[in-house]
Parts: sequence; structure tokens; C-alpha cells
Amino acid sequence: MTMTKTLMILAELAVINWALIVAASLIKAKAWKPSGLMAAMGNRETDQACNGFPARTERAAKNMLENMVLFTALVLVASVGGVTDPHVELGARIFFWARLVYIPIYMVGIPVARTGVWAISIIGMGLIFASIVQATF
Repeated sequence: MTMTKTLMILAELAVINWALIVAASLIKAKAWKPSGLMAAMGNRETDQACNGFPARTERAAKNMLENMVLFTALVLVASVGGVTDPHVELGARIFFWARLVYIPIYMVGIPVARTGVWAISIIGMGLIFASIVQATF
């Protein structure tokens, strides 16, 4: 199997997702303070409740992870199945850019825009899915 542009997008999103999870963890723990840094490096047996920016950042990371599972499945099925329709790459690019825009919108707390950008990312996955279905017929 060769490294396609779509698989590269998947790899880039995996790194972005990892960075977002780390950032959310550090922001929630207030790692810029010595006590927060110690909490971030600890076992976190008593998870601190948070709200505002830290909570939105944590939810953005969780949402990204949830959507990455679906996106990854679609990309891998298309890749392993040899689906060469250009809509696969287009869908991956739409998903990528929509998710890149989604993260700061969620972190800042813009509710309607967040949902709109999320819907655009779903359209990207829909293009990939439609290409897979079309390739089977």
C-alpha cells in the first residue's frame, strides 16, 4: 500500500489530535503553575472539575477523538478497498480544514459557528462514504 494524500491527512490529524489532548490536559491542570505541573505529571486520581476555557478545550479534544474514529475507519476502508475516486481526497481535505477551524471555535466558545463547522466536517466524511458505496456498485 502506498502513502496517499488521504492517508497523509489522516496522519496529520492524528498528530493534531494528540497535541490537542495534551494541550487540554495541561490547560485543565494549569500546568504553568508549579502545583498544576505536579498535578499534570501525577496520576490524576482526583480529577478536578473545570469550566470555561479549560472545559471547552477538554470537550473539543474529546469531540475530535470521537470524530477521528469515524474518519479513520472511512479513510482506511477507502484505502484498503482501493477506492480511487477523487472525492475521497476532497472529503478528507474538507474534514481536515473543518476540524482545524472547529478546534479554536470550540475553545473560544462560539456555539452556532461550532455546530456549522462540525456539520461541514460531517459532509467531508459523507463524501468519503459516498465514494466507498459508489465503488461497490
